[in-house]
Amino acid sequence: MTDLSAVQRRTIAVLSVGQVLGGISFGATVSLGAVLAAHLSGSDALSGLATAAITLGTALTAVPLAALARRWGRRPALATGMTVALVGVGLVIAAVAGHAFPLLLTGFVLIGAGQAANLQSRFAAADLATDASRGRDLSIVVWTTTIGAVLGPNLVGPGEVVGAAVGMPPLTGAYVFTVVAQLAGIVLYLVALRPDPLLLAQRVVAAHDAAAARIACADRPVAARYATVAIVGAHGVMVSIMAMTPVHLLHHGATLTIVGLTISLHIAGMYGLSPVFGLLADRWGRVPTIVLGYAILAGCMAVIAFGQHDTAAVTIALVLLGLGWSAATVAGSTLLTEASAEAVRTQRQGRNDFMMSLVAAVGATGAGAVLNSIGFAGLALTTVPILLAVVVLAPLGRR
Repeated sequence: MTDLSAVQRRTIAVLSVGQVLGGISFGATVSLGAVLAAHLSGSDALSGLATAAITLGTALTAVPLAALARRWGRRPALATGMTVALVGVGLVIAAVAGHAFPLLLTGFVLIGAGQAANLQSRFAAADLATDASRGRDLSIVVWTTTIGAVLGPNLVGPGEVVGAAVGMPPLTGAYVFTVVAQLAGIVLYLVALRPDPLLLAQRVVAAHDAAAARIACADRPVAARYATVAIVGAHGVMVSIMAMTPVHLLHHGATLTIVGLTISLHIAGMYGLSPVFGLLADRWGRVPTIVLGYAILAGCMAVIAFGQHDTAAVTIALVLLGLGWSAATVAGSTLLTEASAEAVRTQRQGRNDFMMSLVAAVGATGAGAVLNSIGFAGLALTTVPILLAVVVLAPLGRR
């Protein structure tokens, strides 16, 4: 008989290491994306297309990766996502070398598959979790992304030195570390994620025994839909603001080092306190924790509105942006998982990640034009209706 608790502990450990490696790739990509897009296109208005391309790629691969996981397990799905992203990194480097803006965007679209795999990891952490620990287990995997995600943006400076030594194009040196991290992540998932948590969960639920009762959930479609709305809203708001922050800071005299530090602190906010929000979701409730996250996001917008010209204020706002996203995403993902019966859970998870990435891509695409027309504070204020709508709809999450 399989010891589900032991398998779950091993699964969390493997996924956590994978998230560290994925975080290194994601952090470096986000820091350089807007700068590379502006450099190759010659227009700041098009700088948001880098983040938009990544999130579009995440949207396009979320459902196929979820379907792959449903049929063959989390292990091949996660490894496939990281492999596609590795190809994308190669295209980005080639695009900068050849000054080819369309190729750059194509590379970022493929990199989005790696982000889709990173997002799927949080659901993999909940495959074998129980009601009492689902938020905690999911949040632990989210938290470990902090290590790589904070390290990634700060590799921009050292990466330029390494990149110059090996003949890489300017501004792409940090992708040396991205390539190494992606390769290590692929090997990790293929070798160490055994037994596959999703396939094991499917077998346990099909057995209809006492173990199945621990991880199976009743289907609550209304609550599941609200969870998706909460996750999608928080992610769209977060990506739209984050994508334009490097450009806004550079326009106000900040150096690439300051930009990297600001993004690092933002990503630390995204992941650093996720275990706290996971425990709150388990003990206080999923919906109250979602509302807390949206209150923090509102605080972020207020700081930007009154302090957009102050680098320190923008940095504080980006930390709040990360914290609000973390609370809403951890609690929302937990609610989505437990409000979905096992037979439809993976499908809803894939659909959720598709929608959150698609909305974020649209937001990032329009964010550059909004920044140019009404400024950074104006961009922040355009998110307020979204924040209000999710809070007003909160009672649906209890059904």
